[in-house]
Amino acid sequence: MIIRKALDSDLDDVLSVERAAFDSDECVEIVQLLLGDDSAKPIISLLAFQENRAVGHIMFSKARLEPNTDSLEPNAPLSISILGPLAVMPDVQKQGIGGKLIKNGLDILSKSGVDLVFVLGHPTYYPRFGFKPAGNLGFEPSYPIPEKNADAWMVQELRPGIIGNFSGRIICADSLDDPKYWRE
Repeated sequence: MIIRKALDSDLDDVLSVERAAFDSDECVEIVQLLLGDDSAKPIISLLAFQENRAVGHIMFSKARLEPNTDSLEPNAPLSISILGPLAVMPDVQKQGIGGKLIKNGLDILSKSGVDLVFVLGHPTYYPRFGFKPAGNLGFEPSYPIPEKNADAWMVQELRPGIIGNFSGRIICADSLDDPKYWRE
């Protein structure tokens, strides 16, 4: 398997992976909106290939923290990304492709100085890769998440010392600023 940054010329592959993985156009819409959104940049978009076939895609977009007044360092700049969407073709799911995309993306983000990565996703899947429920660590999502799904809002600290010293609401890219994208 090869994982590489998605190129502009890969857009059809990216969208077909998203469409097949979710059997819907919502994630296709999200990808297209994020790619055209300056507030989402820098974007990390990675594609996984098996024998020249695109089989997985992951995207990370920029976010920012609107600090609570009780943050210990309310004005310190943080570099924050949101993971999503993550998609794997149905016929190759459960083969570790999603995990490799997550690890590769987190490695790139860590090397580029990103402090925190957030995800709204399956609460039994993402903890395998170091994600923890974000709400009880002081980080609110862009839109409220029902209490029964609160553990789906997760964070991973890429630079030690952030969690516990910062808190507040995560402000996503403009194109994700719609409550319909904040359901889990």
